[in-house]
Amino acid sequence: MTRLAWGSLSTIRVRLTAALAAALLPVLILGVAQSAIAFNRERIALRQNLGFAAERSAATARSRMEGAGILLQTLAPGAIGYQCADRLAEVTRRIPGYANLVRFDRRGRVACAAAEVPIDAQRTLKPWFQRLAGGDQLVITRDLGATSAAQPAVLAAVRADTPDGAFDGAFAAVITLASLEPSVSDPTLPAHADVALTDSAGHYISETDGRAFPPLPAGWRDQVRLNGALIWYGADSRGERRVYAAAPVAGDEVYVVLSAQSPGIFSWARLNPLSGILFPLMTFGLALAAVLLVTDRVVVRWIAYLQRIAALYARGRLSVRPVQAEQMPPEIRELAETLEQMADAIVGRDASLRDNLAQKDALMREIHHRVKNNLQVISSLLNMQQRALTDPAARAAMSDTRQRITALALIYRALYQGPDLKRVDLRPFLEELTAQLVAGEISSGPPVRTELSVDALVIDPDRLAPLALFAVEAITNAQKHAFGARGGVLTLDFRVRGEEAELAISDDGTPPEGALAKSGVGRTLMTAFARQLRGRAELTLNEAGGVTARLFFPTPAADPPATDAATAGNQAAA
Repeated sequence: MTRLAWGSLSTIRVRLTAALAAALLPVLILGVAQSAIAFNRERIALRQNLGFAAERSAATARSRMEGAGILLQTLAPGAIGYQCADRLAEVTRRIPGYANLVRFDRRGRVACAAAEVPIDAQRTLKPWFQRLAGGDQLVITRDLGATSAAQPAVLAAVRADTPDGAFDGAFAAVITLASLEPSVSDPTLPAHADVALTDSAGHYISETDGRAFPPLPAGWRDQVRLNGALIWYGADSRGERRVYAAAPVAGDEVYVVLSAQSPGIFSWARLNPLSGILFPLMTFGLALAAVLLVTDRVVVRWIAYLQRIAALYARGRLSVRPVQAEQMPPEIRELAETLEQMADAIVGRDASLRDNLAQKDALMREIHHRVKNNLQVISSLLNMQQRALTDPAARAAMSDTRQRITALALIYRALYQGPDLKRVDLRPFLEELTAQLVAGEISSGPPVRTELSVDALVIDPDRLAPLALFAVEAITNAQKHAFGARGGVLTLDFRVRGEEAELAISDDGTPPEGALAKSGVGRTLMTAFARQLRGRAELTLNEAGGVTARLFFPTPAADPPATDAATAGNQAAA
């Protein structure tokens, strides 16, 4: 699994993608850096614009109040007399933002007013009245006293003098704070800005959205007094990050506070998707996709095509040719031509190898045929020599040798007549071997009936030679010592039991006394053949009263051969 996973991660597509991504990564980094610079530039601009807007709003409010003072000074000479109240009321109606216009005498009593003014016996003791009496020409205060309006307001008052310059009271204008509050629709303000007015203690008097204004920071008045305005960052009651600016409106009494959203890098990217994130990612993605597409169409596609051609060659379909090679780039076309030349060379080499194999096969079959013929000649010579002998022991020894040579000749005939020079079907071979051995003794011995039961097994000559010679010895011994003059039944049973095979040759005759204890030439050869097969041999009495010769050896599919056919034949002949 690990090798497969690593192989899938090391394909040319993956490597090219990684290389191209690494090559295009500076483009993405540059885009992100530009976005960060743009964000920082916008943040600084927002801070500056908000500060300027606060100062402009405060300056506008101050100019309005100073304008109120000029208006009061203009109206002062006619503020006493017939129809005074009507004239002042007309002024308040025509100029928005004025809640009341009042003329006070030097004792603080109302001489004339545009609207009703409550009685205040302590008016002359008010700080603003005292300042005017002390010589100030204009005083602005939130301490309205009995001149208070129905809504939050400030009082702008100018000094009134007699012709000889003595203090003669005051002319006051009650200006609503709502008229001094900047409009959020002002195009000079940042988008989605909120406006509030606060007193000197930091208490908000009015605001467009109360949730956008948290408590003012400590020491804010000192910083406003020192710098003319204060800009700071904070979170509102909803937890949103905002930037704030504060500036004085009416001396040290009223301040304007502006609030605007201060987006972070991610929220700024959401508000500026094209220049923030989308454009760098789009640039990176399009560049990577374009290079990958070109690479896939120019390189990877043809490599995959040649890979399929090579796979067909690996399966032996060498007649296939890369017909699309003309459309390939020159470098890959040369590789396709090399593959085609390699296929042609393999076809030629295969044809030559097949011819050589056919010649070798024919030569091997001819050699096996000639060996079989030579062994038959030897068997015939031994048969002639056997007839010339008069000694029964010599004749028996000659017959045994002839039968062994006949078994070897039968092996070579099975090889050159079979479809495979390296494999022999064991079932027909044992049937023919048994038939030849029994038929050879019919004319000189008692009749013998054979019963064969053989499992299917294809065996190589290395094992067939000792197996056949073991069968020859077992059958020959049964014919000599078991059947006698009455004949009998010879049983050959071959079974394959997993990794072990068993050959059992039994007779139903009467063996001579001590037959199992004797150790003649046949018994020695049977033991030697069993060792050649890496097996074991045993002789036992069977239920029919005869002898059963068994050979146990590893099944050929489970154990590779140890010797070649020539060695086995030489050992058997020895």
